[in-house]
Amino acid sequence: MKRTHRRRWEPRVTDLAPQELRILVAVADEGGFSAAGVRLGTSQSAVSHAVRGIEKKLGAVLFERGRFGARPTPAGERAAAHARRVLRMLAVLAAEVRASGSGRLTGPLRVAAFRSAALYLLPPALERLAAQHPGIEVEVTVVRELGAGTAAEVAAGRADLGIAALTGAPPSGLVGGPLLEEPYALVHPAGHPDPRGLPLVDWAENCGSHTREWWAAQDWLPPATVRAEDDGAVLSMVGSGLGMAVMPALSLTGAPPSVEISDLGPDRPYRGVGYVTTPELATTDAVRALIRVLRSLGRGPALTRTRVGAAQSRSGRPAVSDSRKSE
Repeated sequence: MKRTHRRRWEPRVTDLAPQELRILVAVADEGGFSAAGVRLGTSQSAVSHAVRGIEKKLGAVLFERGRFGARPTPAGERAAAHARRVLRMLAVLAAEVRASGSGRLTGPLRVAAFRSAALYLLPPALERLAAQHPGIEVEVTVVRELGAGTAAEVAAGRADLGIAALTGAPPSGLVGGPLLEEPYALVHPAGHPDPRGLPLVDWAENCGSHTREWWAAQDWLPPATVRAEDDGAVLSMVGSGLGMAVMPALSLTGAPPSVEISDLGPDRPYRGVGYVTTPELATTDAVRALIRVLRSLGRGPALTRTRVGAAQSRSGRPAVSDSRKSE
């Protein structure tokens, strides 16, 4: 009888080892071979040699070399994002295998959030998550919600989950869902006799496309003449009497006594707040646990000192409306 021999598995030329992925990520993050070598505890020449090997395997130039160091090409940016995500899944594999024996989730969970979400939405969620899973170590990064914002951090593999201003479907390549809608309100110096006659204070992250449409239709709103770095600075300027502002409810949480908050009426704009993650991380235990907690918070944090809630309840929409769907 003729014996058949199974061919031994052989790695393909394009297979990359985890250490090669770590080198790729280190060079992209550090912007140079020498700095990447320091981070990895190896020499500049070893890093350079490894990168040349990776480029040969992938058939693409991943970094521009020059006096500036090593700058990722578009192919390099994409490769580094994939590398971060693959390395993250390898770490998740180990953590979840350990958890299957102990029943205890452990390890880091990286969250990216815009400023007001990090200040007022995440703390109660993380407190509840810590009570349920004390072994999870949450790392929160505050990201300006400009351009792709927190979603870009998730897509690039730098965060596991992002809290984002989200209307409609998540960005291409990501998955996610709504958490709440927060209304905009007029904020002005307390006791001012004519708040709508004040200069307008604004900041770059304030408006999504729907809000800009509403903004353009308001004849009483002048162009912004005072601009600030973030919503905290806007509140401080308004409280000092420098102007008025139109701000979303999370940014008004804990507003100081020096400002007054007025309802914008039934046609007020809303900002959708949701979560985004990658398709592969959406199935992991730690990410799923945080999503469940975020959804379980329902109507979100109390929006202290806003007087928007009562007026909005008369119009049939809550101050922070729950857009959850059951998981």
